[in-house]
Amino acid sequence: MRLASYNIQYSKGKDGKFDLARIARAVDGADVIALQEVERGWKRSGQADQAAELARLLPAYHWVYGPGADMAMKGAPPGAMRRQFGNMLLSKSPILASRNHMLPKFGSLTQYSLQRCALEGVVATPFGPVRFYSIHLTHVDDTSRLPQVEAILDIHRRAYGEGGAWCGTHREVAWTEGEPPPPMPREAILMGDFNFPPSSPLYERFVGPMSEEYGRCNHVEGFVDAWVAAGNREGEGVTCIDDLGISKRIDYCYVSSSLVGHIRRAWIDNDAVGSDHQPIWTELG
Repeated sequence: MRLASYNIQYSKGKDGKFDLARIARAVDGADVIALQEVERGWKRSGQADQAAELARLLPAYHWVYGPGADMAMKGAPPGAMRRQFGNMLLSKSPILASRNHMLPKFGSLTQYSLQRCALEGVVATPFGPVRFYSIHLTHVDDTSRLPQVEAILDIHRRAYGEGGAWCGTHREVAWTEGEPPPPMPREAILMGDFNFPPSSPLYERFVGPMSEEYGRCNHVEGFVDAWVAAGNREGEGVTCIDDLGISKRIDYCYVSSSLVGHIRRAWIDNDAVGSDHQPIWTELG
């Protein structure tokens, strides 16, 4: 099973051109795809509905879209598309249920601060149902990212106990349509642009503290960095070169510790040019 995550920078490539087709080609073939910076109704990208266009370019996939920022388009008539910016999940298997979680936002006075979200989709996999998330944390700084990290970890802790999109029973079949409740599994895979390097203390919140004697201390109910579990070093790899020319790995696939035995490979597609980020891939088996 192959997973791909890609911050597509609203399809603006390294050459300054907007091209959703090359974004689709870069991730086509993965079983589950997490995309970030997918937008609808923005002038810079031709006011396109990028979620719908990506779905058209990837017809073999089920999909859900979750906006963080959602605003009216100035001067738009009633019923017009709204200006949105968010995340997308695509899966070759049906997405059994989905939720879009708003993350805490820092109300800055000067620095541009955009509403971010974590889009959740429950997918049936060879290992049983798994919660997949497409996540994009704020670019501002670790202080403003910390509440978002804690919110994601809280969402993860609460999910199984909350149950699926609906649970329990109802005497009227119209509410259940004769179907069993959708699952809400314990296992989760978090993919996306977390905007911090492995040297950040926020990385430790996901994968556990570093022991000088024993190495990374992953928690039994926590997450592992698939990149590292596949045999790469934490400090290796580049998924983005920032405006100052600094190369860093800030895009991750965090996998529930219970699934670590299924991780086979993890790699970065260094040839993709459709964004300022590189797609990351993880193979489970």
